[in-house]
Amino acid sequence: LAYWPEFIFWSYEAMVGGYPMFQEDTSKLTSFSQLPLSSATLKGLEENNFTKPTEIQRDSLQYSLTGVDVVGAAKTGSGKTLALLIPLLECLWRQRWSRNTDGLGALVICPTRELAYQTFHVLNKVGKHHNFSAALLIGGTDVEYEKNRLATVNIVVCTPGRLLQHMDENVNFACEQLQMLVIDEADRILDLGFQKQMNAIVENLPMTRQTLLFSATQTKNVNDLTRLALKDPVYVSVHENAPQATPEQLQQSYLICVDEEKINMLWSYLVNHRKKKTLIFVSCCKQARFLTEALCHLRPGTSLMGLWGTMKQSKRLEVFHKFDRKTNSAAMIATDVASRGLDFARVDCVLQLDCPATVDDYIHRVGRTARMDARGEGILVLTPNQEQAMVSRLAAKNIPISKISVDQRQMLDIRKKLQSTIAQFPNLKDFAQRSFVAYIRSIYLMANKDVFDVRSIDCKALAEFVFFFLLCLMVI
Repeated sequence: LAYWPEFIFWSYEAMVGGYPMFQEDTSKLTSFSQLPLSSATLKGLEENNFTKPTEIQRDSLQYSLTGVDVVGAAKTGSGKTLALLIPLLECLWRQRWSRNTDGLGALVICPTRELAYQTFHVLNKVGKHHNFSAALLIGGTDVEYEKNRLATVNIVVCTPGRLLQHMDENVNFACEQLQMLVIDEADRILDLGFQKQMNAIVENLPMTRQTLLFSATQTKNVNDLTRLALKDPVYVSVHENAPQATPEQLQQSYLICVDEEKINMLWSYLVNHRKKKTLIFVSCCKQARFLTEALCHLRPGTSLMGLWGTMKQSKRLEVFHKFDRKTNSAAMIATDVASRGLDFARVDCVLQLDCPATVDDYIHRVGRTARMDARGEGILVLTPNQEQAMVSRLAAKNIPISKISVDQRQMLDIRKKLQSTIAQFPNLKDFAQRSFVAYIRSIYLMANKDVFDVRSIDCKALAEFVFFFLLCLMVI
């Protein structure tokens, strides 16, 4: 450790979740140039305006750069992508890894295609001056095309399912020389049902490697994966003693709105905040599609797009890029596929049109704004039946949120316009019907019955709003 700056000192303090937790004074580390990084990495960071490390980067890099396993936890928008990629690049650089002869040296596993794509994009920017080859392996792409090109790849960024497919089917995929495994959003990976796949992946990897695992929450499943995948890890948590679970610069509020008025409320918000860049969350894919298609026909005066899980991969990436490039006057209606890890540039507001399933989901949704010390706004829409239970749950997790009232002078009624548009376009009627059924079903299937009570929904009023009365007969 002789190359470390002299102001970093080491002291064993405590045990957290079975892992040694160290506390160091890294406050004097104000530039990446103070770290023992290669000139290629420093040049890539500087060219992309990454000059000052964030707290999670400071506290984790001092360990990960020395080769030890690290378990990290941090709030959303804290800069953990670089905290994972910098040690990866440095590990291969120090090993003098060759793109022509050494093969696979590092794996980065992400929960979703969008997060994997974004991580791959950051890797390409920061690592452009290194002589490494990299590949992105995600579902929805041509697996045969990937198979023939993996033999000479040094770094793979992937989702668990596609990685395991290559491990099982691709003779060109060899990981015997792997130096580093990176697992990002481990809790989300396991929440999506990939525990068996992750166990199988880890068992296929060599034991002599470094592993970095980042997770927003330390659940039993995450701890089980940690015990399987990591060896004597250091635990780094930069916000463990923070007074609140969300960024301090995030202004959070909630309002009350019955289900049948949510579309009016959304339309009124879009019209009255045309210059803002807003991310809108709904419960399910069919809702996102219907609202996007219908409101685009009504022309809200802002660039409106949608992102949901059942969308074709090429279209998802197209929408992702389009929204990311917008600096203002844009809105995107999305499902929770956009809630974890994705870093959209300069999002002014996150509007949760439907109540999230859990408080953790709430935190990750609002985490798309107020990133990297920027200011942001989060608005949660609750029905009268949801208010008491959900606000209590938020308060229990130290989330400061205040109640606001809707300014009725700014509320617009688009009932007649919407019904006329649906009557004019038959595909919209089909989308509306599917959206209605999907929303009711999503409420019915929610685990937290004190927050989500399907009996509290006025199905007739909700159906009448979009002009298809007979649909009430199809409810559950």
